[in-house]
Amino acid sequence: MEIIIIAAMASNRVIGRAGAVPWHNSHELRFFKETTWGAPLIMGRKTFDSIGRPLPGRENIVVSRRQGLKIAGCQTAGSLKKALNLCSGAAKVFVIGGAQIFQEAMPLAHTIILSVLPDAVPGDTFFPNIGVDFKLQSSSMVPGDKPYRVEIYRRS
Repeated sequence: MEIIIIAAMASNRVIGRAGAVPWHNSHELRFFKETTWGAPLIMGRKTFDSIGRPLPGRENIVVSRRQGLKIAGCQTAGSLKKALNLCSGAAKVFVIGGAQIFQEAMPLAHTIILSVLPDAVPGDTFFPNIGVDFKLQSSSMVPGDKPYRVEIYRRS
């Protein structure tokens, strides 16, 4: 099973502020939807809370230390490892945040897909540094009213 981290971040690595994404980019959201469609998604509870609902067309797995947590339309797991076990039959799984889950998934991930917005924004949650065992495979600009760059890293 391929483990893929997918995230959008500002140029200063910000991914969140006060429990929300501090920008709106409909083109990037469409890219996220098209890329992850049909595959399981693993996210932390705070990320789920910021989204507010299960994302359609994908199995949603929420990681939380809160025992007995039930979320309609989602599976829950007490750890990233348990969440990955729930996806054992899938060809690929996407880890979609937040910062703590990204940090935990980094040593396990095969691929990182980053949408990098050109501006720095204030925030309190950051995407972790990418380790030297990942190599940039491609980087391409996505034009539009709010352009951004998609960077794909693969473990070497």
